[in-house]
Amino acid sequence: MQQENSPLCAIDIAPDLRKKFAFLLGGRGQNGSPIIVFPEFSAFGEIQEMEFHNVLTYLTNVPSLSAAGVGFILVIDRRQDRWAAVKGTLLRIAGSFPGNLQLVLVLRPTTLFQRTLSDILFKFNKDEFKMKVPVIMLSSVTELHSYIDQTQLTTELGGTQEYCHEQWISHRTDMEGFALMVKRTAQILQSFGTELAETELPNDIQATANLLRSHTDKKDKMKEDLHVALGQGSRLLDSINEPVVRDPDHNRNQGELENLSTVQRLLSQLDETERACDEFWGTHQAKLEKCLQLRHFEHNFREMRCLLDQVAERLTAFSEVGINPAHADHIFCDLNSHEARVLEVLDEAQALAREGDELIQSSHYAEDSIQPKCSELRAVSKELSSTLRARKDHLLRAMELHHNLERAAKWCGDGLYLLASQPVDKCQSHEGAESALQEMERYLDTAGHNKLTDPSSIYSDYKTVLNQDFRDQIDKVFQKQVSVQEMFEKRMVSLKKLAAKQTRPVQPVAPRPEAFIKSPLCSPAKRVLEKSCSEGDSVNGVSSRTVEGQLQSSRSTSLSEEDENLAILRKHVMNELLETERGYVEELHCVLQGYASEMDNPAMASLMPAPLQNKKDVLFGNMPEIYTFHKRTFLRELEEYQGCPELVGRCFLQRMTDLQIYEKYCQNKPRSESLWRQCSDCTFFQECQKKLEHKLGLDSYLLKPVQRITKYQLLLKELLKYSKGCEGSEALQEALTSILGILKAVNDSMHLIAITGFDGHLGDLGRLLMQGSFSVWTEHKKGHAKVKDMARFKPMQRHLFLHEKALLFCKRREENGEGYEKAPSYSFKQSLRMSAVGITENAKGDNKKFEVWCNSREEVYIVQAPTTEVKTTWVNEIRKVLTTQLEAYRVLMIRWDCGRSPCMSSRSQPTEVVRRTVPVPSYRWRTCQPSFIQKRGEEHEGEEGRTQQPRR
Repeated sequence: MQQENSPLCAIDIAPDLRKKFAFLLGGRGQNGSPIIVFPEFSAFGEIQEMEFHNVLTYLTNVPSLSAAGVGFILVIDRRQDRWAAVKGTLLRIAGSFPGNLQLVLVLRPTTLFQRTLSDILFKFNKDEFKMKVPVIMLSSVTELHSYIDQTQLTTELGGTQEYCHEQWISHRTDMEGFALMVKRTAQILQSFGTELAETELPNDIQATANLLRSHTDKKDKMKEDLHVALGQGSRLLDSINEPVVRDPDHNRNQGELENLSTVQRLLSQLDETERACDEFWGTHQAKLEKCLQLRHFEHNFREMRCLLDQVAERLTAFSEVGINPAHADHIFCDLNSHEARVLEVLDEAQALAREGDELIQSSHYAEDSIQPKCSELRAVSKELSSTLRARKDHLLRAMELHHNLERAAKWCGDGLYLLASQPVDKCQSHEGAESALQEMERYLDTAGHNKLTDPSSIYSDYKTVLNQDFRDQIDKVFQKQVSVQEMFEKRMVSLKKLAAKQTRPVQPVAPRPEAFIKSPLCSPAKRVLEKSCSEGDSVNGVSSRTVEGQLQSSRSTSLSEEDENLAILRKHVMNELLETERGYVEELHCVLQGYASEMDNPAMASLMPAPLQNKKDVLFGNMPEIYTFHKRTFLRELEEYQGCPELVGRCFLQRMTDLQIYEKYCQNKPRSESLWRQCSDCTFFQECQKKLEHKLGLDSYLLKPVQRITKYQLLLKELLKYSKGCEGSEALQEALTSILGILKAVNDSMHLIAITGFDGHLGDLGRLLMQGSFSVWTEHKKGHAKVKDMARFKPMQRHLFLHEKALLFCKRREENGEGYEKAPSYSFKQSLRMSAVGITENAKGDNKKFEVWCNSREEVYIVQAPTTEVKTTWVNEIRKVLTTQLEAYRVLMIRWDCGRSPCMSSRSQPTEVVRRTVPVPSYRWRTCQPSFIQKRGEEHEGEEGRTQQPRR
């Protein structure tokens, strides 16, 4: 049976309805009772009980509740049947009619016999029907009209109402389908509204754009379904109105009016649902668009902060004042070039701040987040602009001082040239002496705008740019000016004497030159000024201590504001560290779940090419280990330092050993890159990327660990810059040094694994200390003749690898390809054991060269570094290795001397023990004579540094 909680629909019982053994007439009785007609149906007795019950249940559910509550009028037409059919119909109705009954009208059989039989048997069997309503036997339709108006009956019952049973079934089916569609549409829209209301706003641009696109697509799909439903309802409404359109005088019966009202109500409900959906979607769309604007703003803000930090860091390089005018001019030209870039970045920052203001003015929901960023941009821009102006002013003052010093030095040089160019013989005459005096006076007249004033005024005017070099130059120029002044005065005294001898016998007395160069530091005015200053320390009751206190208070306030600004900058860097760390962990998780795990998925096995089978460890390296470390350990520990960013260096130092896992990942990167290039176009990777909705391929995510370990040192540099003098600055510096050490070790290991042709295990050579490219010459001494290779005149290009136990010479070879496949390889050429190596720190002819030699200089390798700094670094590192080996050798000597027999001769020493104990094999030595390395060490202070291990 049909379940009670699932109402019957016309489409469910359409075959039973089409039998038309009962139908709902659209008309109504005098009191508004719905009319159900049981027409002539010869096979009424063959109808199944289920069919009969379903049809009557459905028909009684069609009218409105108010109409059904009044009760139904049943019209049973059995005019062409027999009394048995009448009785059977009444008994079935009495036993299973599901609704309220108002009246039962029976058109009895019309034949004389059956009519008489019906009258008699109805009276005797009336109690069997058990109906609580009257059952009236009618002989004709005329009598029926006295109970029901003709306009409410069909033509078969003598009425005027047109009725098409198939059309009635079609209307009912369409209406019920339309009502179901309206209900489902409303449910879908409500579910969509709930989803929109519960959606959390993403934190990045891509996710926000994807969410907006996804929600827009869903909204468009639902709008299409809504329009389909509206179209179906409109067509149904037209079908119901068709009789009126065809015949304007057509009078609708009550059933048609109810159908019309139902369809109109459903259409109105759809319209209201659509309006509510549009209104809610407009609000949600505006919110998502504002979120997308915010994410773009935040992304642009982060990029702009990086740009501002970069130009600011670059600007700090212009703190130098130059060593001469040309150098200062060059620095100023560079500063002007950089100024264009700074102004461009400042304009972009101001534009971004204005964009943030527009978002705030548009009543953006994240005003509290946007406002501080706009303020920060303006503050940083103002500070950067101020720093730029200060740098330019600083450099201009330095250039001015440089030019003043240069002009004064040139003036002194011109004066010396003038003195040297005056011929002595011409000055013996009166005219010659007068001419020389005039020439010297003209020169001294130019001193006003060429000479420097007293040092104290120079130091006062240029105190902001003075450094030790400037002070030395100023002192030197002043000394030169004094010397030139004295020379001129002496020459002028002599010339005046010569000129005076020619005119009068009395020789004038020249004033003493030292009278005009008396130091101003000892003048009476100076002493009076100092006295007045000392006596004026307390004026109007205000003591000097009070002034000093005010100055100290002002300085304290300034320092407090500066500390607060630095704390904000540290917090900003710490937030960036944590945000990028969380994003990094999420990206690793996404790659491992979306790619690595799928390689073990049997359903994806058919998509993997043969070279990729069982190569997960090659493709991803130790990425799972890196993810586990960052997810479970490093990220949690970093978050503990969120409130004290200056102390985060301790976290890095505690986990420095764990961070060395990146070296293994980087060493595997060339193999991973090669495998990726072989299989990058396979369907497996495309399918995984499609599922993850990644725009970038897997290769971009495989590069993330390399980028991350590099990012740490940049963030630590920023924190260190803003943490000077703080409690954790030393730990930050140590952490930065350690991270740079890891990066160096990673870089060195990448070169080390590229060595080919070495017969042995590189791990036996000890730790790799340094590596680099050099020009190398070789010299070999055979017998008493010294033979130089042809390469002595044309250097060989070699890549050197310095290990604890050996120095390797390799030839660099560039490989074709892209990415890591383009990385160079190194062909092994030669190795020198560090236990047999000596070094000459300075080779003749070039301060960038040094010598490495062995076997008492029978083999000499002249190495030329790219720069003197590189040479110094390598020489110091080699010296450390040799010194370490020497100390180990001495310790062994002392231990052996303590344990040997007094009568043991020097020739019977256990050299085999020495070979196996220290990395200085096969040494021949004597106790009565210091070794070569000891003598060289003692003579080191008197010579250019040479160091060698003991001779064999």
